[in-house]
Amino acid sequence: MLAKANRIVAATDYRGLVRSGRKARGSLTLAYGRRSEPGSPMRMGVIVARNVGNAVVRNRVRRRIKAVGWSLAQDVRGLDVVFRVLPSAAAADFGAIDGEVRRLVAKLQERA
Repeated sequence: MLAKANRIVAATDYRGLVRSGRKARGSLTLAYGRRSEPGSPMRMGVIVARNVGNAVVRNRVRRRIKAVGWSLAQDVRGLDVVFRVLPSAAAADFGAIDGEVRRLVAKLQERA
């Protein structure tokens, strides 16, 4: 589970990142990111729509993405990221999700 300092919880933060953040696309997710204050902890949020699957599937995908975010939070600073999960993520294993989330966060760090 992500620490409280690493979570995006406000709807305005989600909306702002999706509307004005840099976008990176993968086969399983879309990632929106922007720089926050230098040295501040990475904050992360996940959007999983109903078209991904039933509640069990959506929560499993969300937990997997947050687990990767938890491991990245120690290394990444000054970045806010929101992941929008695509339906293809429902059938993906943890290794595929892990690789894509790490790749997209690295890409957003370069761009932002």
